[in-house]
Amino acid sequence: MDYVPGMTTENSATPCTSEQHLRDVMVQRLIELGAARSPRVVAAFRSLPRHLAAPEVDIAKTYEPEFAAITKTDENGVDISSVSAPRVQAMQIEQADIQPGMRVLEIGSGGVNAAYVAEIVGDQGHVVTVDIDRDVTQRAADFVKATGYDRNITVLTADGEHGAPDHAPFDRIIVTVQAADIPPAWIHQLSEGGRLVVPLRMRGMTRTVAFVRDGERLVSDGFELCGFVPMQGAGENRVRLLLLHDIEGEEIGLRLDDHPEPDAEGLRAALHAPRVEAWSGVTVAGDESKEHLDLWLTTVFDNLPLLTAKPAARARGLVASISPLGIPTLVEGNSFAYRTVRPTDVPDRFELGVIGHGLCAQKIADRMVEQLQVWDREHRSHRAHIEIHPAGTPDDRLPAGRVIDRPHTRVAITWP
Repeated sequence: MDYVPGMTTENSATPCTSEQHLRDVMVQRLIELGAARSPRVVAAFRSLPRHLAAPEVDIAKTYEPEFAAITKTDENGVDISSVSAPRVQAMQIEQADIQPGMRVLEIGSGGVNAAYVAEIVGDQGHVVTVDIDRDVTQRAADFVKATGYDRNITVLTADGEHGAPDHAPFDRIIVTVQAADIPPAWIHQLSEGGRLVVPLRMRGMTRTVAFVRDGERLVSDGFELCGFVPMQGAGENRVRLLLLHDIEGEEIGLRLDDHPEPDAEGLRAALHAPRVEAWSGVTVAGDESKEHLDLWLTTVFDNLPLLTAKPAARARGLVASISPLGIPTLVEGNSFAYRTVRPTDVPDRFELGVIGHGLCAQKIADRMVEQLQVWDREHRSHRAHIEIHPAGTPDDRLPAGRVIDRPHTRVAITWP
């Protein structure tokens, strides 16, 4: 049975106000968060019964702005498919600047995101959503059929690395899985001047970047902090975790993304050695994002993996800071230092600092503090510029800055 707005999923003859109320509350919160801004995006999120994509989840939960419904894990318990949180979906759709009548490709299916886009492009537009996992595409197909959006959505089971050549070109491409590289197909199937929105992992740090196609290169037009399940198939390139402390419930590790091979035993010993502290004098608000600071740090340091730790490890004092996305950590031989904060005398202001461990802890902590101060002095009011160039592009044709080499591309990060 097709979904009819204003009807319950249990009894199509009974008007339902609670579902619409949940959507209205969600939309209001998305507006307050700045995730939903344009009238078309607001209208799409207000109309879609997203809870139908995750029937095993409490209905109210599915409308929470930050809730991502995990729909599949691999044999190791790693999340490999999800219905992204409403805030993240709205954020990416706004980044894509989708207009009525457009042809849009989505890499990574779930059904909900494709339906939002289909609502925006209307009957004159079309959405193609691709996923490598047949279980995922079946869920997506069931959802778009139940909600009536199958009229302008095509669901394909295929490796998203290759795009959807039979349906190209596209005005917009939205990638809803973490990618470490940009396959040539995504560029070639995108119209000149079209926008590609992709959660791009750059030396361990993932940002959903809005790129505009300019010939064979992509030029960034803004980015946002995000977290996504990793890409599967030919484009799979996962971060490796090196455990430094493996007591159950207190695990501490380093996420390595093409970083130099570390001195594992030396770093494990350093973790349990006395720590040093260095403070920068730079302050931030309690709710202030550090996404631009962290991207600056990974631009200037060669070996900056991310430190990850369980809450119990912080509670025991083994580490001073934790984050679900990881803490930038400078590694040098058998020593490491990571970013942290401490309260100041001013309410809701925190000073940025560095905690170091190992024989060279003070030296590398001081180096990191110096870059915190450079960021504050020279780059705090600016944003990084990111360009994607084909692999093999000579250095003299790239903008000056940090270059990340991947199999298909060269990623250049520069700062004003």
